[in-house]
Amino acid sequence: MKVVAVNGSPRMEKGRTTSILTPFLEGLKKGGASVEHYYLQKMKIRPCIGELKCWRETPGECFYRDDMHKVYEILRESDVLVIATPVYVPLPGAMQEFLNRMVPLMQPSLELREGRTRAKMRNNVKLSKIFLVSTSGWWELGNFDRTIHIIKEFAATSSIEFAGAILRPHARMMLQLTEEAQEIFDATRDAGYQFATNGSISQETLDSISKPLISEKEYWAKR
Repeated sequence: MKVVAVNGSPRMEKGRTTSILTPFLEGLKKGGASVEHYYLQKMKIRPCIGELKCWRETPGECFYRDDMHKVYEILRESDVLVIATPVYVPLPGAMQEFLNRMVPLMQPSLELREGRTRAKMRNNVKLSKIFLVSTSGWWELGNFDRTIHIIKEFAATSSIEFAGAILRPHARMMLQLTEEAQEIFDATRDAGYQFATNGSISQETLDSISKPLISEKEYWAKR
């Protein structure tokens, strides 16, 4: 399994998203997966302006010559794309720009599926699965709903499988509860190993990663 992970956290190495993504990638590697990891904040990616020359004039090639081009080559040869992002309103800007710039990898042949206009990846793109790793500062899991919806919609539009999500709510609490945080990191590492070896993650493992660290009442008392 060849995996490319794209981290949209503006805080990069210091972000809580990275603290969850890192053990997941470690587990993937332990399971035999080949992994590449990129911070979008370190890359120069210009915003898509919707010219769609990548569909008509230069099929599969964006006319911008920026850092996205090296990612295109890796994505064409990867099996899995891991999207790692904190929950903003709804996504950090760099992550939204990255998703917009994925258009050159898609074929311009559109079709109606279940009442929605959809595309699919070009024949030279191996990418078949997309997986989400996300963190939130808010207590409830419901705060991830919009982010999950965006990634699921992107997967459906691209005709690739949405393979699941690792979600860590009230992630900042891990800084205060080190023993509990280590349990979450261990479970996340195991999740990566499961995904690399089985192609899926048990619900029990996902639940252990997302479990409440404190009660909702305690959370609001600390705000």
